[in-house]
Amino acid sequence: MTDDVVRNLKAAQDTAADLFAEVASAGLIRPGVLESEISREIDALARERHGLRRHWHRRIVRCGRNTLLSYYDDAEDLRVAEDDLVVVDLGPVFGEWEADFGRTYVLGSDPRKRQIVTDIGAAFTLGRELYEAMPNLTAGALYDYVHALALDFGWEFGAKTAGHLVGHFPHEQPRDGSRRFSIRTGNETLLREPDGEGRPRHWILEIHFVDRERGFGAFCEELLTI
Repeated sequence: MTDDVVRNLKAAQDTAADLFAEVASAGLIRPGVLESEISREIDALARERHGLRRHWHRRIVRCGRNTLLSYYDDAEDLRVAEDDLVVVDLGPVFGEWEADFGRTYVLGSDPRKRQIVTDIGAAFTLGRELYEAMPNLTAGALYDYVHALALDFGWEFGAKTAGHLVGHFPHEQPRDGSRRFSIRTGNETLLREPDGEGRPRHWILEIHFVDRERGFGAFCEELLTI
């Protein structure tokens, strides 16, 4: 059963990654259009190419100053500029399995905007290396680590969380109504703590770096545990 879960989650993420590549190759991330237009176009492409009919969380497409915002913030519908960053965060359900995949597309040649995208990728790799090296790593310790990495790279961390569970739709929720399945500071939940049936839980790691002075941010996310 555990092998089946890993295989299904990995397949869902691989399909999400293919979709993101198709979004880029189709030229959907472009200046002059509203975030909402890109979101609708991505949805249409996903339906056509992958038969996607369900997302377990709302589609996020953000550009400009909206890239400073966290998932939970309300955002004005902005028009993509010529020299912009565009964040896309999708939670597609392929079959009965969730993916949660986020990337930042760079328009133009601004070196700092290109650097922040490079740095979030490097920070994700370091976060995964910490997870692999520390069997007793807690959700809170991982958050504190990636939060500190933002400062090390010369940015700020842009969110109060850095990830969550993912799995068979709908994924497990805490019965006590707590936030113990969220990667956030102070959370003492062990990332390798099994679920109630003794099976491994699987986590998404989210990296969100921002430059508040210049008014932009970048975001990436994918599976941490596979």
